[in-house]
Amino acid sequence: MLLNGLKIGFGLTGSFCTIDSIMPEVENLVKEGAEVFPIISESVDRFDTRFGTAKDTKEKLKALTGKDPISTIIGAEPIGPKGFLDALVIAPCTGNTPIWLNVRKW
Repeated sequence: MLLNGLKIGFGLTGSFCTIDSIMPEVENLVKEGAEVFPIISESVDRFDTRFGTAKDTKEKLKALTGKDPISTIIGAEPIGPKGFLDALVIAPCTGNTPIWLNVRKW
């Protein structure tokens, strides 16, 4: 297992049409031994679209990682300056992602 012992944050932004194609990547990280922490934008947390519901997305992430998605500033607090994660993946990284990161202060 290539990623044994690594803590990886996986941030999902609101490009809803790509979420289904991203889930296998989350699964691959877990299969390779990483401890994956799902982090979702406010849009992913709240909005239902023709591509799926917020509830279903959060349930899939929890099923894959064993963790509830982080969706609030308070929930994300441990990630901050303490170096909690070894890596952070943002997928998809859309045009609004820099705004999301700035507002959330990851």
